[in-house]
Amino acid sequence: MKRETIKITTPEGIKLQVPAHVVASTFIAAALAQIGVPQQAQSLEPASTAEIPALGEYWPGQGGHNAGFVPARDGVPAHYLIVSAKDVGNHKWGRYGEESTATSKTDGFANTQALMKEGEHPAALAASKYEADGHSDFHLPAAAELYQCWLYTQNLFATNCWYWSSTQRSADTAFSMYFGDGGQGTSGKSYEFRVRPVRRHFI
Repeated sequence: MKRETIKITTPEGIKLQVPAHVVASTFIAAALAQIGVPQQAQSLEPASTAEIPALGEYWPGQGGHNAGFVPARDGVPAHYLIVSAKDVGNHKWGRYGEESTATSKTDGFANTQALMKEGEHPAALAASKYEADGHSDFHLPAAAELYQCWLYTQNLFATNCWYWSSTQRSADTAFSMYFGDGGQGTSGKSYEFRVRPVRRHFI
C-alpha cells in the first residue's frame, strides 16, 4: 500500500520527500541542521525509543503486540509488525486448485488485498475483518511475517496447531507454520488452519 508523502524544499534548494504519517518536523529539523539554520530551529527531537514496547509486549493504541522491526523493502516503508491479541478461528485458505496472485513471501498486506479481490478466501477474509484500537488494516501474514511472529512472539500463539500464511505455494497449496517447533510447510488450501491477523505500524 503506497503511503502519501509530503514534498519540502528548503531555502537552499534542497528537496525532501517525507512520509505523511511520520512526524515531519523530525525530518525537517535534521535537514535544516545540515544547512546551518539558527539553533532554535534545530531543537526538535525524534520520539524516544523508550516509547516502543519490548518485543512481545502489547503496544497501546496499535491494536496488538510488538512483533519487531521490518526494514523497508520492495516499495513498503520501514515499519513495526503488530500481531493481534487473539486468533480469529480456523478457516480454509480457499479456492483449492486455482492459481492466486498472492505469492509475496514478505508482503502479507498485498497478498490479502489480492485474495480479497479474488474472493472465496476465508482465512484472508477473517484476518481483514479484525479490528482493534480503532485500526481496521489487519491482514493475513505472509510467510516471512508469520516466521517473524514465531521468532519474537511465539508465546502468543497456540503451539498445537498450524497457522495459515497469505502466501500461495501452488494452485493446490499455500505456506503454513507450526508454532510448536517453528516448522514451515505447504498445505492443501482446503484445510482449516488457525488464523492470526497482523498489521503494520509505519514509522
